[in-house]
Amino acid sequence: MLKDEIAKRSTIIEDEINRYLKPNEPGELYKAARHLISAGGKRLRPVLSLLSAEAIGEDVNRILPAAVAIEIIHNFTLIHDDIMDKDALRRGVPTVHVRWDEPTAILAGDTLFAKAFEILTECNVDAENVVRASRVLADVCVKICEGQYLDMSFERKSEISEKEYIDMIQKKTAVLIAASCSLPAILFGKDEKIVKTLWNFGLLSGTAFQIHDDVLDIIGGDKIGKDWCSDILEGKKTLIIINAKKRGVEIEIFGKGSAEEREKKNAVEKLISCGAIDYAKSMAYDYLKEAKSNLYTLEKTQARDLLEEIADYLISRDY
Repeated sequence: MLKDEIAKRSTIIEDEINRYLKPNEPGELYKAARHLISAGGKRLRPVLSLLSAEAIGEDVNRILPAAVAIEIIHNFTLIHDDIMDKDALRRGVPTVHVRWDEPTAILAGDTLFAKAFEILTECNVDAENVVRASRVLADVCVKICEGQYLDMSFERKSEISEKEYIDMIQKKTAVLIAASCSLPAILFGKDEKIVKTLWNFGLLSGTAFQIHDDVLDIIGGDKIGKDWCSDILEGKKTLIIINAKKRGVEIEIFGKGSAEEREKKNAVEKLISCGAIDYAKSMAYDYLKEAKSNLYTLEKTQARDLLEEIADYLISRDY
Protein backbone atom coordinates (compact mmCIF):
# COMPACT_ATOMS: atom_id res chain seq x y z
CA MET A 1 0.00 0.00 0.00
CA LEU A 2 2.62 2.55 1.11
CA LYS A 3 4.98 1.61 -1.73
CA ASP A 4 2.14 2.02 -4.22
CA GLU A 5 1.24 5.44 -2.84
CA ILE A 6 4.88 6.56 -2.93
CA ALA A 7 5.33 5.18 -6.45
CA LYS A 8 2.21 6.97 -7.69
CA ARG A 9 3.52 10.32 -6.49
CA SER A 10 7.10 9.57 -7.52
CA THR A 11 5.90 9.13 -11.11
CA ILE A 12 4.40 12.61 -11.00
CA ILE A 13 7.71 13.99 -9.69
CA GLU A 14 9.72 12.19 -12.39
CA ASP A 15 7.55 13.70 -15.11
CA GLU A 16 7.94 17.17 -13.61
CA ILE A 17 11.73 16.80 -13.25
CA ASN A 18 11.98 15.84 -16.91
CA ARG A 19 9.86 18.83 -17.82
CA TYR A 20 11.85 21.34 -15.82
CA LEU A 21 15.35 19.87 -16.12
CA LYS A 22 15.74 19.23 -19.84
CA PRO A 23 19.06 18.39 -21.53
CA ASN A 24 20.83 21.54 -22.64
CA GLU A 25 24.20 22.79 -23.83
CA PRO A 26 26.94 22.22 -22.80
CA GLY A 27 25.74 18.64 -23.02
CA GLU A 28 28.20 17.06 -20.58
CA LEU A 29 27.40 19.61 -17.87
CA TYR A 30 23.69 18.75 -17.99
CA LYS A 31 24.44 15.02 -18.16
CA ALA A 32 26.54 15.43 -15.02
CA ALA A 33 23.78 17.46 -13.34
CA ARG A 34 21.18 14.78 -14.10
CA HIS A 35 23.47 11.81 -13.36
CA LEU A 36 22.35 11.03 -9.80
CA ILE A 37 18.76 12.01 -10.51
CA SER A 38 18.68 9.55 -13.42
CA ALA A 39 20.24 6.86 -11.20
CA GLY A 40 17.03 6.69 -9.20
CA GLY A 41 16.37 7.46 -5.58
CA LYS A 42 13.17 7.11 -3.60
CA ARG A 43 12.04 10.74 -4.12
CA LEU A 44 10.82 10.74 -0.52
CA ARG A 45 11.35 14.48 -0.01
CA PRO A 46 9.12 15.63 -2.88
CA VAL A 47 6.60 12.91 -2.03
CA LEU A 48 6.47 14.33 1.50
CA SER A 49 5.77 17.73 -0.06
CA LEU A 50 2.83 16.37 -2.06
CA LEU A 51 1.40 14.50 0.93
CA SER A 52 1.76 17.58 3.15
CA ALA A 53 -0.21 19.61 0.61
CA GLU A 54 -2.89 16.91 0.58
CA ALA A 55 -2.91 16.75 4.39
CA ILE A 56 -3.83 20.45 4.58
CA GLY A 57 -6.51 20.03 1.92
CA GLU A 58 -4.82 21.84 -0.95
CA ASP A 59 -4.28 21.14 -4.67
CA VAL A 60 -0.84 19.54 -5.08
CA ASN A 61 -0.64 20.61 -8.73
CA ARG A 62 -0.21 24.22 -7.68
CA ILE A 63 3.01 23.48 -5.74
CA LEU A 64 4.56 20.75 -7.90
CA PRO A 65 7.48 23.05 -8.81
CA ALA A 66 8.35 23.34 -5.11
CA ALA A 67 8.48 19.55 -4.77
CA VAL A 68 10.78 19.38 -7.81
CA ALA A 69 12.97 22.17 -6.38
CA ILE A 70 13.36 20.20 -3.13
CA GLU A 71 14.52 17.08 -5.01
CA ILE A 72 16.95 19.11 -7.11
CA ILE A 73 18.42 20.79 -4.00
CA HIS A 74 18.82 17.33 -2.46
CA ASN A 75 20.77 16.09 -5.47
CA PHE A 76 22.93 19.23 -5.47
CA THR A 77 23.94 18.45 -1.87
CA LEU A 78 24.73 14.83 -2.75
CA ILE A 79 27.11 15.83 -5.56
CA HIS A 80 29.07 18.20 -3.34
CA ASP A 81 28.93 15.82 -0.37
CA ASP A 82 30.46 13.03 -2.46
CA ILE A 83 33.30 15.31 -3.56
CA MET A 84 34.14 16.29 0.02
CA ASP A 85 33.87 12.71 1.32
CA LYS A 86 35.71 11.31 -1.72
CA ASP A 87 32.99 8.67 -2.14
CA ALA A 88 33.18 6.64 -5.34
CA LEU A 89 29.67 5.17 -5.36
CA ARG A 90 26.16 6.60 -4.93
CA ARG A 91 22.86 4.84 -5.74
CA GLY A 92 24.87 1.98 -7.18
CA VAL A 93 26.60 4.15 -9.83
CA PRO A 94 29.90 6.08 -9.90
CA THR A 95 29.61 9.47 -8.21
CA VAL A 96 29.60 12.55 -10.44
CA HIS A 97 33.19 13.59 -9.69
CA VAL A 98 34.36 10.03 -10.46
CA ARG A 99 32.30 9.70 -13.66
CA TRP A 100 33.47 13.15 -14.88
CA ASP A 101 35.88 15.18 -12.72
CA GLU A 102 35.73 17.43 -9.66
CA PRO A 103 35.40 20.77 -11.50
CA THR A 104 32.53 19.41 -13.62
CA ALA A 105 30.85 17.96 -10.53
CA ILE A 106 31.07 21.30 -8.71
CA LEU A 107 29.54 23.10 -11.68
CA ALA A 108 26.83 20.43 -12.02
CA GLY A 109 25.88 20.92 -8.38
CA ASP A 110 25.88 24.71 -8.74
CA THR A 111 23.66 24.42 -11.80
CA LEU A 112 21.12 22.34 -9.87
CA PHE A 113 21.20 24.82 -6.98
CA ALA A 114 20.35 27.75 -9.24
CA LYS A 115 17.73 25.80 -11.20
CA ALA A 116 15.90 24.86 -8.01
CA PHE A 117 15.16 28.48 -7.13
CA GLU A 118 14.17 29.24 -10.71
CA ILE A 119 11.72 26.33 -10.69
CA LEU A 120 10.29 27.31 -7.28
CA THR A 121 9.00 30.57 -8.79
CA GLU A 122 6.69 28.55 -11.07
CA CYS A 123 4.33 27.67 -8.19
CA ASN A 124 0.76 28.78 -8.86
CA VAL A 125 0.25 30.66 -5.59
CA ASP A 126 0.42 34.25 -4.35
CA ALA A 127 3.75 35.91 -5.13
CA GLU A 128 4.30 36.96 -1.52
CA ASN A 129 4.12 33.30 -0.46
CA VAL A 130 6.68 32.33 -3.12
CA VAL A 131 9.01 35.01 -1.73
CA ARG A 132 8.55 33.66 1.79
CA ALA A 133 9.14 30.08 0.63
CA SER A 134 12.27 31.17 -1.25
CA ARG A 135 13.65 32.78 1.90
CA VAL A 136 12.98 29.64 3.93
CA LEU A 137 14.60 27.41 1.31
CA ALA A 138 17.62 29.72 1.05
CA ASP A 139 18.02 29.61 4.84
CA VAL A 140 17.77 25.82 4.71
CA CYS A 141 20.57 25.73 2.13
CA VAL A 142 22.74 27.87 4.43
CA LYS A 143 22.04 25.48 7.31
CA ILE A 144 22.97 22.51 5.10
CA CYS A 145 26.34 24.15 4.41
CA GLU A 146 26.80 24.80 8.14
CA GLY A 147 25.96 21.18 8.87
CA GLN A 148 28.38 19.89 6.25
CA TYR A 149 31.13 22.10 7.67
CA LEU A 150 30.43 20.86 11.20
CA ASP A 151 30.53 17.26 9.93
CA MET A 152 33.98 17.83 8.43
CA SER A 153 35.26 19.80 11.43
CA PHE A 154 34.26 16.99 13.79
CA GLU A 155 36.91 14.82 12.13
CA ARG A 156 39.56 17.17 13.57
CA LYS A 157 38.13 17.13 17.11
CA SER A 158 38.93 14.38 19.57
CA GLU A 159 35.62 14.62 21.46
CA ILE A 160 32.11 15.24 20.11
CA SER A 161 29.00 15.24 22.30
CA GLU A 162 25.65 13.74 21.34
CA LYS A 163 24.17 17.24 21.38
CA GLU A 164 26.76 18.45 18.86
CA TYR A 165 26.07 15.44 16.66
CA ILE A 166 22.29 16.02 16.71
CA ASP A 167 22.76 19.71 15.89
CA MET A 168 24.99 18.76 12.95
CA ILE A 169 22.65 16.18 11.41
CA GLN A 170 19.63 18.41 11.85
CA LYS A 171 21.38 21.10 9.83
CA LYS A 172 22.97 18.78 7.28
CA THR A 173 20.01 16.45 6.66
CA ALA A 174 16.86 17.10 8.66
CA VAL A 175 16.20 20.74 7.72
CA LEU A 176 15.65 19.82 4.06
CA ILE A 177 13.09 17.21 5.10
CA ALA A 178 11.50 19.85 7.35
CA ALA A 179 11.33 22.19 4.35
CA SER A 180 9.83 19.41 2.23
CA CYS A 181 6.95 19.08 4.68
CA SER A 182 6.39 22.75 5.55
CA LEU A 183 6.90 24.58 2.22
CA PRO A 184 3.42 23.64 0.93
CA ALA A 185 1.84 25.25 4.01
CA ILE A 186 3.96 28.37 3.45
CA LEU A 187 3.09 28.52 -0.24
CA PHE A 188 -0.62 28.25 0.48
CA GLY A 189 -0.40 30.94 3.17
CA LYS A 190 -1.47 28.71 6.03
CA ASP A 191 -1.44 29.68 9.68
CA GLU A 192 1.98 29.66 11.37
CA LYS A 193 0.82 26.87 13.68
CA ILE A 194 0.30 24.55 10.70
CA VAL A 195 3.64 25.56 9.19
CA LYS A 196 5.39 24.82 12.51
CA THR A 197 3.56 21.50 12.90
CA LEU A 198 4.79 20.26 9.52
CA TRP A 199 8.27 21.73 10.04
CA ASN A 200 8.68 19.94 13.37
CA PHE A 201 7.36 16.69 11.93
CA GLY A 202 9.92 16.90 9.12
CA LEU A 203 12.81 18.00 11.34
CA LEU A 204 12.32 15.20 13.86
CA SER A 205 11.61 12.59 11.17
CA GLY A 206 14.76 13.75 9.36
CA THR A 207 16.79 13.39 12.54
CA ALA A 208 15.57 9.81 12.95
CA PHE A 209 16.25 9.20 9.25
CA GLN A 210 19.90 10.30 9.52
CA ILE A 211 20.57 8.27 12.66
CA HIS A 212 19.16 5.22 10.88
CA ASP A 213 21.23 6.08 7.79
CA ASP A 214 24.36 6.00 9.96
CA VAL A 215 23.30 2.56 11.18
CA LEU A 216 22.80 1.35 7.59
CA ASP A 217 26.28 2.56 6.64
CA ILE A 218 27.57 -0.01 9.11
CA ILE A 219 25.13 -2.92 8.77
CA GLY A 220 23.53 -2.27 5.37
CA GLY A 221 26.16 -4.00 3.24
CA ASP A 222 25.72 -3.93 -0.55
CA LYS A 223 22.05 -2.91 -0.33
CA ILE A 224 22.81 0.73 0.46
CA GLY A 225 24.35 1.40 -2.97
CA LYS A 226 27.43 3.17 -1.62
CA ASP A 227 30.74 2.27 -0.05
CA TRP A 228 30.18 0.02 2.99
CA CYS A 229 31.50 1.39 6.31
CA SER A 230 32.56 4.59 4.56
CA ASP A 231 31.62 6.67 7.63
CA ILE A 232 33.95 4.66 9.84
CA LEU A 233 36.81 4.75 7.35
CA GLU A 234 36.38 8.52 6.88
CA GLY A 235 36.52 9.05 10.63
CA LYS A 236 32.95 10.39 10.99
CA LYS A 237 31.91 10.71 14.61
CA THR A 238 28.36 9.41 14.33
CA LEU A 239 26.11 8.71 17.30
CA ILE A 240 27.24 5.08 17.08
CA ILE A 241 30.92 5.92 17.36
CA ILE A 242 30.28 8.49 20.13
CA ASN A 243 28.36 5.89 22.13
CA ALA A 244 30.92 3.13 21.50
CA LYS A 245 33.69 5.41 22.76
CA LYS A 246 31.67 6.11 25.92
CA ARG A 247 31.58 2.35 26.45
CA GLY A 248 35.37 2.16 26.09
CA VAL A 249 35.27 0.47 22.67
CA GLU A 250 37.91 1.45 20.12
CA ILE A 251 37.49 0.74 16.40
CA GLU A 252 40.86 0.06 14.80
CA ILE A 253 39.88 1.05 11.25
CA PHE A 254 38.30 4.35 12.35
CA GLY A 255 39.65 7.13 10.11
CA LYS A 256 42.04 4.82 8.24
CA GLY A 257 40.58 5.60 4.81
CA SER A 258 40.57 1.97 3.67
CA ALA A 259 40.36 -1.50 5.16
CA GLU A 260 40.02 -5.14 4.19
CA GLU A 261 36.63 -6.84 4.36
CA ARG A 262 37.58 -8.86 7.45
CA GLU A 263 38.59 -5.65 9.25
CA LYS A 264 35.25 -4.05 8.39
CA LYS A 265 33.37 -7.13 9.64
CA ASN A 266 35.34 -7.10 12.88
CA ALA A 267 34.52 -3.42 13.44
CA VAL A 268 30.82 -4.03 12.80
CA GLU A 269 30.75 -6.98 15.20
CA LYS A 270 32.32 -4.84 17.95
CA LEU A 271 29.78 -2.06 17.45
CA ILE A 272 26.91 -4.53 17.58
CA SER A 273 28.16 -6.47 20.60
CA CYS A 274 28.87 -3.37 22.70
CA GLY A 275 25.32 -2.11 22.19
CA ALA A 276 26.15 1.07 20.25
CA ILE A 277 24.04 0.03 17.25
CA ASP A 278 20.99 -0.73 19.41
CA TYR A 279 21.47 2.57 21.23
CA ALA A 280 21.35 4.49 17.94
CA LYS A 281 18.28 2.54 16.81
CA SER A 282 16.53 3.41 20.08
CA MET A 283 17.35 7.11 19.66
CA ALA A 284 15.99 7.06 16.11
CA TYR A 285 12.75 5.53 17.39
CA ASP A 286 12.41 8.22 20.09
CA TYR A 287 12.77 11.01 17.50
CA LEU A 288 10.27 9.25 15.25
CA LYS A 289 7.71 8.97 18.03
CA GLU A 290 8.02 12.69 18.80
CA ALA A 291 7.81 13.53 15.07
CA LYS A 292 4.52 11.70 14.61
CA SER A 293 2.99 13.33 17.68
CA ASN A 294 3.18 16.67 15.82
CA LEU A 295 0.78 15.41 13.16
CA TYR A 296 -2.07 14.88 15.60
CA THR A 297 -2.98 18.57 15.40
CA LEU A 298 -3.95 18.00 11.74
CA GLU A 299 -7.27 16.51 10.71
CA LYS A 300 -7.06 12.73 10.33
CA THR A 301 -6.99 11.95 6.60
CA GLN A 302 -5.42 9.37 4.32
CA ALA A 303 -2.62 11.85 3.57
CA ARG A 304 -1.86 12.30 7.28
CA ASP A 305 -1.82 8.52 7.75
CA LEU A 306 0.59 8.19 4.82
CA LEU A 307 2.89 10.81 6.35
CA GLU A 308 3.01 8.70 9.50
CA GLU A 309 3.70 5.54 7.48
CA ILE A 310 6.55 7.22 5.62
CA ALA A 311 8.02 8.35 8.93
CA ASP A 312 7.93 4.72 10.12
CA TYR A 313 9.57 3.63 6.89
CA LEU A 314 12.44 6.10 7.38
CA ILE A 315 13.78 4.05 10.31
CA SER A 316 12.74 0.57 9.14
CA ARG A 317 14.21 0.59 5.63
CA ASP A 318 17.22 -1.61 4.94
CA TYR A 319 18.77 0.50 2.14
